[in-house]
Amino acid sequence: MSSPSKRRDMDVMKLMMNDYTVEPINDGISEFNVEFHGPKESLYEGGVWKIRVELPDAYPYNSPSIGFLNKIFHPNIDELSGSVCLDVINESWSPMFDLLNVFEVFLPQLLLYPNPSHPLNDDAASLMMKDQKQYEQKVKEYCELYAKENITVTLTEESEDISDEDISDRQSASSDHDVAEHADP
Repeated sequence: MSSPSKRRDMDVMKLMMNDYTVEPINDGISEFNVEFHGPKESLYEGGVWKIRVELPDAYPYNSPSIGFLNKIFHPNIDELSGSVCLDVINESWSPMFDLLNVFEVFLPQLLLYPNPSHPLNDDAASLMMKDQKQYEQKVKEYCELYAKENITVTLTEESEDISDEDISDRQSASSDHDVAEHADP
């Protein structure tokens, strides 16, 4: 059986090999950010979030800590801290799972099938149960404000090789007025 540090390295490498952008924090492999795209055919489709991942020393025997860095409106994700309420990560984690499971199965399932009866965001849960249409509108509004403009910030900060046309293509989903009016400080 491989050591936890080899498993950690292998799991992070698997993420990168599956086209996830992984940004190490503090030059280590225990803390990093991952770019996560909302699942297709969901209210979150088209949104891009940075997810902070912290791997405990005992990973994969202990679960990773996962949190959204940019805002998302969801009953099971705390709006202020980005903490995720997901049983498979918080309670029933197994060393059989890996980081690819988190990003390809667990988080997409969470976004596709929110559980308002165990909320971290009471406002989202309440709105979802009382007015589904208004809930969906608010989710899409958050995606526009917080998960689309962050693409351009990330792209312009991290790559000088991207053309103005590429950036304007990505910005076409939201107007310049919305970006200026709702910029996150």
